[in-house]
Order: sequence, then structure tokens, then C-alpha cells
Amino acid sequence: MPWIKTIAYDDASGRLKKLYDRVKGPDNNVDNIMMVHSLRPHTMEGHMSIYKYVLHHTNNEIPKWFLETLGVWVSALNDCTYCVEHHFAGLRRLLADDEEKAEAIRQAIDNRNISSAPLDEKQKLAMKYAEQLTLAPSQMSEDTVNDLREAGYSDGEILEINQVSAYFSYANRTVLGLGCSTSGDILGLSPNKSDDPDNWSHT
Repeated sequence: MPWIKTIAYDDASGRLKKLYDRVKGPDNNVDNIMMVHSLRPHTMEGHMSIYKYVLHHTNNEIPKWFLETLGVWVSALNDCTYCVEHHFAGLRRLLADDEEKAEAIRQAIDNRNISSAPLDEKQKLAMKYAEQLTLAPSQMSEDTVNDLREAGYSDGEILEINQVSAYFSYANRTVLGLGCSTSGDILGLSPNKSDDPDNWSHT
């Protein structure tokens, strides 16, 4: 149970029930990170909007598995077990044809040793950017962005890396600041219908 009151799916009504119906997964399951917003449904709506648009939008050009990798990395740096477990489950599903790669990425993240991850140098540079933005944001400089550009990322892709990294710190602080746990959640579900930005259902 989180540290504040929440409203269960079966007890919800009005706007909250409508939002729950948009974000729910199988058997009316609502992830705890969404349920923790239940006393202020407008904040749930804001959270889901940015989550869907930043991580699960069809106009993203960086592969979703790598965006999830960035999210797991940021969450590990913030010691947010909730988001690590949820999003590693999603990452593993996206890499279903390469379980060895998924496990090697997880081991590298757990060991805080990205140099050992099965990623190319361009991707490792993005992970380094996410690390600095998470741990020392005031030390970011234009040179860091120029390094990403020189490695081959377009400015739009750099924006994707920035937004995913920033979103996960927001999500981590929501979870850690309110005592959210994975109890009762179905790990790895996400709003996968990227071609429909307004579809928030978790599958």
C-alpha cells in the first residue's frame, strides 16, 4: 500500500472511473503508479499523456527497446525498483527474440557498468547523457549535446533521449515519494498501440 489514500478500481466513479477505464490492463488491473494519482485524477491524466507521448508514440525514431533501456537505466540510478522491474519486463518483452541481450543489459545496469552492455558506442553515449542528466543536471552543457550529434543522432532523436530521461526521473520521484510498490501490478504492461496516441490501455 502507498503512503497516501488511493481509490481502487471497483470504488471509482465519475472522471476517475473513466480514466481508469482508459489505462487499465487485463481484469481491470490499474498499475499502482497510476492509482496513486486517484485523489487528483487530473494529475493522472497529465502523467499518462506525457508517458504515452514520450515513450510510446509512433513518431519516435529511436527504437522503443532502447528508449525502455534508457528508462531502466535512469530508474536504477534513482534506486527506483518499481520502475526498474516494470520497464525491464517491458524491455525483455520487446527483445523476446534475444533474451541473452536483455539479460546482459540488465546485468550491466545492475552493476552500474554501461561499458559492458551489449550496446553500440552511439547508444552508450546516450546512456552517458541520461546518467549525467539524472545525477548532475546542472553540469550539462552544449558540448554534451554536440557529442550526441557528432555520434549520429539527429536533434529530434536527442530530444527523444532527453524527454525519456526526464520523464523517468519524474516517474521515479512519484513512486519513491509516495511509497508505491509493485504489489498487485502486472509487470511489463504498457500502452503499446503507438499508432493511436489516445489509446492508453495497457497490454
